[in-house]
Amino acid sequence: MLTIDQATYDAIVAHAKRDHPDEACGIVAGPEGSDRPERFIEMINAAGSPTFYEFDSTDLLQLYKEMDANDEEPVIVYHSHTATEAYPSRTDIGLAMEPNAHYVLVSTREHGNDAGPVEFRSFRIVDGNVTEEEINIVPTLS
Repeated sequence: MLTIDQATYDAIVAHAKRDHPDEACGIVAGPEGSDRPERFIEMINAAGSPTFYEFDSTDLLQLYKEMDANDEEPVIVYHSHTATEAYPSRTDIGLAMEPNAHYVLVSTREHGNDAGPVEFRSFRIVDGNVTEEEINIVPTLS
């Protein structure tokens, strides 16, 4: 199960809506081994595409150096789908290299940039196997 606070949930959804019609992407880091998503990191989709996302390799390397220095790991790897359901594509599954991460997908296909609900789902992807998991949204801790 993914437990995420309301502020982080809201930040992921806002990023997905803002970048629509292109896919948005990012990471939420947390203390190593904690499974607690604490630090929201909005990334730039280097592909600039409505059907594909790609982390900028320089930005990603810098982020991994920061996480290593802070004893953090990627707890959530998220991106949006702009025209399809929030379910990992074959490409997404092939790119999933963090076996401990929650892979969050947000579909903006129904409302795009406009107000309205999104489809927000979380998956574990290990060795090409996709398992959907429940999401528990908790109040934001101050």
